[in-house]
Amino acid sequence: MTDFPDIPIDDISQDDIAQDSNVVAYDAATFRQSPHSLEAEQALLGAILVNNEAMERVQDFLTDEHFVNPAHQKIYLATKKLIEKGLIASPVTLKPYFENEDSLADVGGSKYLASLAGAAVSIINSAEYGQIIQQMAIKRELINVGTDIVNGAYDHSIDDTPQDLIEEAEKNLYALAEQGSSDGGFKSFGKSSADAVNLIEMAFKRGGKLAGKTTGFDSINRKIGGLHKSDLMILAGRPAMGKTALATNIAFNTAKAYRDDMALGISPEDSKGAVVAFFSLEMAADQLAARILAEQAALSSQDLRQGKLNQEQFNQLARTAQELEELPLFIDDTASLSIGALRTRARRLKRQHGLGLVIVDYLQLLTAAGRNKRGPENRVQEISEITRGLKGLAKELQIPVLALSQLSRNVESRDNKRPLLSDLRESGSIEQDADMVTFIYRPEYYHNLVQPDEGTPEHLIWMEEGEKLFGLAEFIIAKQRHGPTGKIDLQFEASITKFSDLPESADRLPKRND
Repeated sequence: MTDFPDIPIDDISQDDIAQDSNVVAYDAATFRQSPHSLEAEQALLGAILVNNEAMERVQDFLTDEHFVNPAHQKIYLATKKLIEKGLIASPVTLKPYFENEDSLADVGGSKYLASLAGAAVSIINSAEYGQIIQQMAIKRELINVGTDIVNGAYDHSIDDTPQDLIEEAEKNLYALAEQGSSDGGFKSFGKSSADAVNLIEMAFKRGGKLAGKTTGFDSINRKIGGLHKSDLMILAGRPAMGKTALATNIAFNTAKAYRDDMALGISPEDSKGAVVAFFSLEMAADQLAARILAEQAALSSQDLRQGKLNQEQFNQLARTAQELEELPLFIDDTASLSIGALRTRARRLKRQHGLGLVIVDYLQLLTAAGRNKRGPENRVQEISEITRGLKGLAKELQIPVLALSQLSRNVESRDNKRPLLSDLRESGSIEQDADMVTFIYRPEYYHNLVQPDEGTPEHLIWMEEGEKLFGLAEFIIAKQRHGPTGKIDLQFEASITKFSDLPESADRLPKRND
């Protein structure tokens, strides 16, 4: 253990070090000490012993483990305990606890406490010294993480793939990056109520319509108050209902609102939009981008795929692409992505670009971390792990997560095809873990499947009913922790795969192109 004399370290000369037989000489070119600042530790501990109020400036982020010297760790911990009990922590009150303490014997025993008080800094500077100590500790931990990465890469293990090692490394690095920045543990009611009032104030300033991030649909925003941080929202539906189309609409609307707010000088915290990460496990990134371009340029997706465009339409597409070039929307189209890899990539985007919304299309295509070949009997357990992981991600990053989900075929066996919570595919944990469960349902789709023979009275009735259902979609809120359930009617333009708020007048519905 390094000796600590009863005088400040700054007074120790290089000659003293050279003459001390206990100090091992080393060549600075070939040996590097781990990051630490014994002077900062001594100065901070002295400040606390002289004025216990200094503890209030560092106790929220500084722990005893941040100190490099074991004696300093024990002094800090004992001092903190005395202060928390309402007692005075000073060299006199601490002396009985350290008279027989071996770790303090090497640095002068209980007399060392008095020398620390002599090295005290001003209480005004205590927070800065605390931050120096914490950052040195983080650097030491960073060295440990790097060592683990190297050792793991050299270790040839069947169970640990290179991707597993990368995910673990990024997880540890993210934990280090966030160390000291998150408020863990209990929060007083005063703090919690203040946070609630801030959210209510944001909604008040927006005319009572929005508390979270916008979906871009006024009718949905009024019902749910926007997409709330820490919430896991499920959007489910049978194939051909438009789940992906609605998700891309929301992704575009939220990202555009963020871009527009930034242009107006609104801070990211006050923006009604967000930086969006879209994990597309089913559709390629270029296909997803083409769909968004078609929606915003009001061009047929089918015509875009087949290149059936005239010059004016192509120019319109080019202008739209240029307008959306700086859109804060990031697409990851990696197939068979694991929940661990998804969380790692979301953390990275949070650090780099301030991620504010994650969309997953769709959760049944995700795999659980470290999954081997599993039978159907383990699929329920796997889906449970995935939904817990998505909910954990929402809470960890303090952002909303929107996950698309398939519905079981039970819907098709009923006369009424409108989905229910019991139709969620493969796991009840989806309903349990989600803060909100919504469905997208287009009655027009099922109506078109039962066309009677032409020329019959039934066909005339069918056509009349079809006119009423044309372009109509239902956004069903089946579960919502923070508000009511219910149904919202939307308009769907199938040719450009775009949802929008339903026009107030029926004669403003899109015309059928037969």
